[in-house]
Amino acid sequence: MSTIIVTGAAGFIGSAVCRYLRGRKIARVIGVDKMTYAASREALDDLKNDPDFRLVEADVCDGMAMMNILTAEQPDGIMHLAAETHVDRSIDRPGDFLQANIIGTFSLLEMTRHHLATLPEEKRDAFRFLHVSTDEVYGTLGETGSFTEETPYAPNSPYAASKAASDHLARAWCKTFGVPVVISNCSNNYGPYQFPEKLIPLCVTKALNGEKLPIYGKGLNVRDWLFVEDHAEALYLIFRQGRIGEKYNVGGAAEWRNIDLVHEFCKILDELLPDSPHRPHKNLITFVADRPGHDERYAMDFSKLTKELGWTPRMTLPEGLRKTVAWYLANNAWCETIRQRRYSGERLGQIAAKA
Repeated sequence: MSTIIVTGAAGFIGSAVCRYLRGRKIARVIGVDKMTYAASREALDDLKNDPDFRLVEADVCDGMAMMNILTAEQPDGIMHLAAETHVDRSIDRPGDFLQANIIGTFSLLEMTRHHLATLPEEKRDAFRFLHVSTDEVYGTLGETGSFTEETPYAPNSPYAASKAASDHLARAWCKTFGVPVVISNCSNNYGPYQFPEKLIPLCVTKALNGEKLPIYGKGLNVRDWLFVEDHAEALYLIFRQGRIGEKYNVGGAAEWRNIDLVHEFCKILDELLPDSPHRPHKNLITFVADRPGHDERYAMDFSKLTKELGWTPRMTLPEGLRKTVAWYLANNAWCETIRQRRYSGERLGQIAAKA
């Protein structure tokens, strides 16, 4: 059985990747996570008794720690998902994003480069490094068009800029040093175990408590929504079959305005909670000052991924949204623990707006 290192393994997407790999017994998995505020050991509960899964608490910025893991585990590849990801937090603390996303990726690429030099040719040739990124590196779209892999980078937030920089590092380490890198750029993910600072889980936790559902601006910003389990499947396919030095867009084929998404979410809540004192939940919607530098629209052209590797998303947004809301209702205790200990739902990212 091959061995894969997954960084950011206790995060939202990283844990879904770990569950995907082990649920299908694809590979032995070594999860690496710094265990910051957004990490969740509960997201890996299904794997806690799995002898072919191990979670290591380590920071990808710590080169010595990463080299020790590489030397001890002798992996066949790395799926690099460790990152700071929330745009609003990047407005408040941009330095954290530069450190985690840029320095962390640099450190991991360097340790991988040195590790590859110690391997026999056959094992070195089979090694893969998947760098997982975001559509936000491309900036914003108008009413028409989609991001392709050839779209010029134009990041508009500290988060997007830090991910753009990490993409460039990954490409450079491939072209200059021969690190076998493949890059993926995904659209907005949703699904179980997403930290409740993001739109869907934030609205669920607030609605259950009868709190206002904050929508930036007029809610007209458009996002392409991708179910996290579909994303996990795409990532493994890109990791295993993607061409070295190439990048692949991953999208959900589900462009919705934020306001329409929240209205749909409220209808689902009304159906699933017929006795709720907060029905109709759409009455909780409130509009707040827009996020600084808020991108208007994202849309992903993932035809390259479909043509080369045969992937398309399985989950429709209405079906996935219903499944996601039902999961949060069934796991409200998890959300409440986070609200009490790590994040109570307060507005972030307002420093630039006040300046």
